[in-house]
Amino acid sequence: MSKPDMTIRLCGPRGFCAGVDRAIQIVVLALKKYGKPVYVRHEIVHNRFVVEGLEELGAIFVEELDEIPAEHVDQPVVFSAHGVPKSVPEDAVARNLFYLDATCPLVSKVHKQAMRHVRLGRHVILVGHKGHPEVIGTMGQLEAGEVTLIETVDDVAGFEPKDPDQLGFVTQTTLSVDDTQDVIDAMKNKFPNIQAPAAESICYATTNRQEAVKQAAEDCDHFIIVGAPNSSNSKRLVEVAKRAGAKKSLLVQRAKEINWEDFNGVKTLGISAGASAPEVIVDEIIGAFRERFNVKIELAEMVKETENFLVNRELRDVELTVSDMAFVNGQ
Repeated sequence: MSKPDMTIRLCGPRGFCAGVDRAIQIVVLALKKYGKPVYVRHEIVHNRFVVEGLEELGAIFVEELDEIPAEHVDQPVVFSAHGVPKSVPEDAVARNLFYLDATCPLVSKVHKQAMRHVRLGRHVILVGHKGHPEVIGTMGQLEAGEVTLIETVDDVAGFEPKDPDQLGFVTQTTLSVDDTQDVIDAMKNKFPNIQAPAAESICYATTNRQEAVKQAAEDCDHFIIVGAPNSSNSKRLVEVAKRAGAKKSLLVQRAKEINWEDFNGVKTLGISAGASAPEVIVDEIIGAFRERFNVKIELAEMVKETENFLVNRELRDVELTVSDMAFVNGQ
């Protein structure tokens, strides 16, 4: 029997961003330089495939620093790309641990913006999602009472600061301009003197991936976002696809999760991937569709990303092999 035709609109850019690439490099380089084990506090990025791959290489993931055995205090511990409260490196120093900070430079920039607001006498408003590791890390740069988390327009309406003329805001990097605009507009309307960050907080990778999905989603019968359910930017891409015209949209971690009955009659499928999803899983999913459909690929590319973030100075004397680079790049 002949297979039904399907056009897959494949978004670009998709998948790993420079911050995720850097974080994975840091763990791989640390393993090469210092040997096993290398400890990682929390998931280095929000993707089980990546985490399990690093575990196979010798990384051990812990939730808190007190889980690191006393006999391994000389082994490095890596902090995740999402950033950590300042209490975490302070705790590492107190425990005589050697740590490597893999916080994405764009997240570090938001930390600096928040601290700048405080230095200038402003109360900080962080626009973001409660409980997200990046939000926990950013709020943890400041003292209690110096920062307020705002998630919705209703939160703005209920917020009554001590001095409405001394406010500054920053945003979670993995939220898009569209995600934050209503909240920021509400803040500016209620607090006309509120100060924006000195530089754009939204991550370039978040914006690029959402713009590509917007371009591809119109008239799509279905749209797949490759990513983890705890990945903020991946979940946003699902919403963006729906808003941009896809009839259906869903988040998928691996090909085995796909309910193939949902794709009966689908002629046009969009595919993208969140910033922590490796390309090998995108290939796996496309391969699964090729087994069942006569697939034609259309590229929906917006821009070419050339950003490259340097790893920690301590690791720059270590070289990655070709196979290392393939793993780091998610291939």
